[in-house]
Amino acid sequence: MRYSLIFCLVIFLAIFLSPILFVLGSIFTYNYETWNHLAQTVLWDYILNSLYLSIGVAIGTTVIGVSTAWLVSMCRFPSRSWWEWLLLMPLAAPAYILAYVYTEFLAFYGPVQTQLRQWFGWQGMADYWFPNIRSLGGAILMLTLVLYPYVYLLARVAFLEQSVCTMEASRSLGANPWRSFWRVALPLARPSIVSGVTLALMETLNDYGTVQYFGIDTFTTGIFRTWFGLGERQTAMQLAAVLTLLVLWLILVEGWTRRQNRYYQDFKLQQSPVRYELRGGRAIAAIVVCALPVVLGFFLPLALLIEMVWEQKSIGRDFFLLSRNSFLLALIAALVGALLGTVLAYIKRVGRERFVQYGLYLASMGYSIPGSVIAVGTLVPLGAVDQWLNRVVEATLGTRPGLLLSGSIFALVFAYLVRFLAIPFNSISASLGKVKPQLDEAAQSLGSPQFVNLWKIHTPLIQGSILTSALILFVDVMKELPATIVMRPFNWETLAVRVYQYAADERLLEATAPALMILIVGLIPVLILSWQIRRSRRH
Repeated sequence: MRYSLIFCLVIFLAIFLSPILFVLGSIFTYNYETWNHLAQTVLWDYILNSLYLSIGVAIGTTVIGVSTAWLVSMCRFPSRSWWEWLLLMPLAAPAYILAYVYTEFLAFYGPVQTQLRQWFGWQGMADYWFPNIRSLGGAILMLTLVLYPYVYLLARVAFLEQSVCTMEASRSLGANPWRSFWRVALPLARPSIVSGVTLALMETLNDYGTVQYFGIDTFTTGIFRTWFGLGERQTAMQLAAVLTLLVLWLILVEGWTRRQNRYYQDFKLQQSPVRYELRGGRAIAAIVVCALPVVLGFFLPLALLIEMVWEQKSIGRDFFLLSRNSFLLALIAALVGALLGTVLAYIKRVGRERFVQYGLYLASMGYSIPGSVIAVGTLVPLGAVDQWLNRVVEATLGTRPGLLLSGSIFALVFAYLVRFLAIPFNSISASLGKVKPQLDEAAQSLGSPQFVNLWKIHTPLIQGSILTSALILFVDVMKELPATIVMRPFNWETLAVRVYQYAADERLLEATAPALMILIVGLIPVLILSWQIRRSRRH
């Protein structure tokens, strides 16, 4: 049983790591003319814009995430318990939807500039200056508004886990709340904050819809432009390889930071934190700090989308077809992902070998790889397999079947699983770890096979975690844009792709109904997570 388990894991790793390894392997081939052309024209723009975008998002998410986490965790002010879970709402909104909505809202013909011209009597752009949302700064703002919850979640947990005695000791030594935050609480929470910022940067490097719409050249837009614009698949793969190396470098830096900065807490001394009382102007300032990212990152875009859909009086002729396609893809990926995640989590539980543990860690790395990279690494080898199958079938039957794998739903679902399998695996693995080992030992003593135990004993105990992870995977697939654009079958459009197409054609009003549907569906796991936070706070 042990050897068969390892053999199955090796086959699984060979399949699921093949897109990433295929992309990385392309770095050993070199097309001098194409790379020389890119180096002389746009390569440095890709590098610098990706760098500036990452730095801006890192600063923005750190400032908003850490400040709001400190306020709701360690301070007391009116409505604090509400902001504790409302601050998660922007997670439901993809950055590209915010980009489209704010472009319409802040444009020259939009309500903001129109109202300003009426108030001050301005006639045209020559009479005043207004910031351009479709810029690098605008992209940083959009991504920051939807990604700061990663930092907020981890920083909040870190602040709540800090020992009460540690904070009281700093106060007894004469440190005021501000000094205690800078000298004690913030350094102790640094590993968690770095982990949150790393997650935000991975999503930043994965973004395509926002930067493409704002006209910002990054590695993601460069991959699409090189592939579809120049027709250079090999060079596009090499750009994807460079982007993959950047992401892997982020993972290594994050892991090194955690190893270099180890902070130990006395969990026996953890109690409900002694919160600082905020009154008057300080309480109002705290409410404003918590309200701004929630309003700008969720409630204002939601209200604008609802208003625009209401003004149109129509949701589009193909809205239900697009919804059906999106829901079908997301449902298939969620069901298969939950099944694979459950099996892998159980293999991690019963397989104690170091090879098994490292192999499962590698299998879950796909979440950190941008969707465009996985799409490139999946489509090219599957295309080669399709060509080989066509040659074989033509030689045997005299006919060519066409695209069997690379142009199918199978390829798209496979790319989704490579990208998002870490979600069900990590969630189910954590839940399965709470099941006592004595249950396994008792079942084995009665002669029950291991995978029968998984089906009859463990699955009923962790079904809540399985359903939750499947739901989160469902929503992530609904929002995924880069991989879907590249790999969707012909004449198979989804809500995310149609929103992107309408926005690219400057038909933003027609994009509102699909965008609103994506936003509403994205609310479901956020509400579940908010409920869990409120429940954990009560208990």
